Order: sequence, then structure tokens, then C-alpha cells
Amino acid sequence: MSDLKQRILDIIHKPQLASLATVTEKNNPWVRYVVTVGDGNLMLRCATFIESRKVKQIEQNPNVHVTCGVNSLTVMEPYLQIQAQARLSQTRDERHNFWNDMLTPIFSGPDDPNYGVLIIEPYRIEYCTPASLEPEVWTR
Repeated sequence: MSDLKQRILDIIHKPQLASLATVTEKNNPWVRYVVTVGDGNLMLRCATFIESRKVKQIEQNPNVHVTCGVNSLTVMEPYLQIQAQARLSQTRDERHNFWNDMLTPIFSGPDDPNYGVLIIEPYRIEYCTPASLEPEVWTR
């Protein structure tokens, strides 16, 4: 595994607040906060309502952008700019595997018919550091 991939994994492996940008039906950007978790294949996942605006936008245009890694306003750490394709999963396995107690105030459980999992598959990740104007780039 490359050093860059490991540094990316170090950022995405734990649940964190991220911004997810989609494109509206009128080709305008739309950004919202989500909580993402990444896996060893650099795939990100987040919970969503299956009838949400973001799901409709992703069905129209699966190209998304995620920014994550900054968890403090007082300490600037490396962060990621991620270009990806996203899709909604409603499979039992995905919903049960992603389920965690943080979701209980929002959904009734992993079988809630309104609950889905967004799967975000990066094709380009920029690893940005405060000291450098040029990011390191990972591509699939």
C-alpha cells in the first residue's frame, strides 16, 4: 500500500463530519453536511433518507464532491478533497453493516423503510496540507 493511500485511510477510517456536494436539476451546486465513514478500499458511506433531495440529485447526476478531515477550528490538519461517483444502496447487508447507535434518533432501526446508505466511490482524492499549495493526488 502506498504511503499516500495510508495517509488517506488515516483520515477517512473513523466517522466524521464532511461536506457533500451534488448538482441540482438546474446544474447548480448544492452542499450539505453528512457523517461519512471510509473503508480499506477508500469507499465512503453515509446514512440517508431514501427520498431525500440529495438522493434525487445523485440519481440525476452521480458525480459528487466530498471535503473531509478538518475536525477542529483551532488545529489545521491535512484534509481531503474527493471527487467521486455516488449511489444509493437499500440492500439488507449494506443497511445492517452500516447501522450504528448514532442513527437511532433518526431511523427506527436498520430495517426502517426510509433508511438507505450512500456509497461514494472516489476516482480522485487530493490530500491537502496547510503548508503546501499543491496537494498530493491519488487516482483510481
